[in-house]
Amino acid sequence: MLREWTRADTESMLRVPTADDDKYSRGVVGLRTGSLAYPGAAVLGVEAAWRAGAGYVLYAGDARDAVLARRPETVARTEAGRTRVGAWVIGSGTDAEHRDSAERDALDAILHGDAAAVIDAGALDLAAEGTAPRVLTPHAGEFARLRARLGLGDHDLDDESAREDAVLETAQRVRATVLLKGARTLVADPGGDAIVVGNGPTWLSTAGTGDVLAGVIGALIAADTGRPLAESAAAAVWVHGHAAARASGAVADDGSRAPGHPIVALDVAEALPGAIGQLLSGRRT
Repeated sequence: MLREWTRADTESMLRVPTADDDKYSRGVVGLRTGSLAYPGAAVLGVEAAWRAGAGYVLYAGDARDAVLARRPETVARTEAGRTRVGAWVIGSGTDAEHRDSAERDALDAILHGDAAAVIDAGALDLAAEGTAPRVLTPHAGEFARLRARLGLGDHDLDDESAREDAVLETAQRVRATVLLKGARTLVADPGGDAIVVGNGPTWLSTAGTGDVLAGVIGALIAADTGRPLAESAAAAVWVHGHAAARASGAVADDGSRAPGHPIVALDVAEALPGAIGQLLSGRRT
């Protein structure tokens, strides 16, 4: 049965740090994202992880200079070392065709590690191989290619029932949570449960917002690694959509609705703290 994710569901997933928290207990997010060709994906994911509440962000990709220029508080090194990462984000802004053996080894270590992995874009070809807890975040085109790689049939993704069937089937095949991005984002776990999240404004459909979403998912997973991945992912989608609604002017603090205006991905990332603060305050919109 398809469950509609709500604001109340999202509020229950968020917490205010206590006096006993430190940067590690608030959540450590590692990102192996971006490339020399697409450094912006790394910047957007790192920005989102910080602004969604991570206490510590580790960056281990090829866009170090761009990341540190934007977010100097980020720890940048080639591997985690002794830092215990709560969630990894991999693949955003990378291309599997340009992956060398060292990068493959690094991704394999993440995919077979203990920490959850949020798998986007250029790492989706490896998604079925992992044993780590995983959340796959394809858009429609990437989803179709993933299903073809898995030997699964075509589905009419314009029909919500067919989309639900396809996402559930894919989640069961890869034994991981699958999040199919769209105007109504579907999240399915391998146990056969599905969630739909549809609060984002239409202005959200712009380049880079998926990179922001991956960072938010990583932050929410790392903040509470004991929660079901599908629920953390759904909450992240709702927060992401709410931030976009606020950034675009489609919803105001008093709850009024408007047509809104164009936004870019970085606007969504920058709106995350205010969106989360509003949710924590219990004010209704």
